Amino acid sequence: MTTSITPPTPAPARRPADWRDLLALTKPRVMSLVIFTGLCGLIAAPERIHPVLAFTAILCIAIGAGGAAALNQWWEADIDAGMKRTAKRPLPQGRLDRTTARDFALVLCSGSVFLMGFAVGWLPAAILVVSIIYYSVIYTIWLKPRTPQNIVIGGGAGAFPPLIGWVAATGHITLMPVVLFAIIFMWTPPHFWALALFVKSDYAKVGIPMMPVVAGEKATRRLILIYSVLLLPLSVVPWAIGGTGALYGVSALVLSSLFLALSVRVGLRTRGEADTMRPEKQLFAYSVIYLFALFAALVMDRFIVI
Repeated sequence: MTTSITPPTPAPARRPADWRDLLALTKPRVMSLVIFTGLCGLIAAPERIHPVLAFTAILCIAIGAGGAAALNQWWEADIDAGMKRTAKRPLPQGRLDRTTARDFALVLCSGSVFLMGFAVGWLPAAILVVSIIYYSVIYTIWLKPRTPQNIVIGGGAGAFPPLIGWVAATGHITLMPVVLFAIIFMWTPPHFWALALFVKSDYAKVGIPMMPVVAGEKATRRLILIYSVLLLPLSVVPWAIGGTGALYGVSALVLSSLFLALSVRVGLRTRGEADTMRPEKQLFAYSVIYLFALFAALVMDRFIVI
């Protein structure tokens, strides 16, 4: 008697990585804010550099940030697969293999640093290295899966671009770019915690100890309010130390007051049944507009005297 053996069905061949999948690894929407704040730091600096060097500096900031974001997605591919918000990214969807993602990220990171160093200067290149390591290692690998303070400490990861842009233009670190760094550092917790409040179940499902998951919503709302209160006076410091004029100062007061008003709504409320979390979503959306507008005011102040 002959036994018929059905050959195993071959696994579908993985298609070559699509450029759109590689682009998605760099988190383009997040990178747009990184590029903008880096550009504003460069333009607001008191010294000018050649336009080609300025373009190169911003390009390096963008490439370095994109590489760090790709390393983040490479490391968190399994976590992303378990979250509704991130499940459609290239790695969880299988549109890209992890080795390709890792190698792509390393090329971007190393290339951006060496180009910045050779073309613009080694001090901004060194700060760029720190920013990449801060996000891809300190935040992604160490802080995020271990502590609810991940966003507080990890806030520095997104605060580097204006500092790098300023140093690329001037060649040295002064108080003003450090204050710009501090503003983004203080802005980051309420920005991300507002998001975490309405995607809390996603983080809980994959075991990420975000503040609402570990400390509860009430504590998170209170912290959002505290950080927003601290952000208001900090945002005006560039004006107070003479680094900007009244245009920036008044803009910062208005923008930060509105940020605080939205934070008060979030901080003092309790979620009810069938709650759509509208105040939290409004705060999150405004927080992005806030940072764009604040740094736009910084640049406008450089050229308009009132």
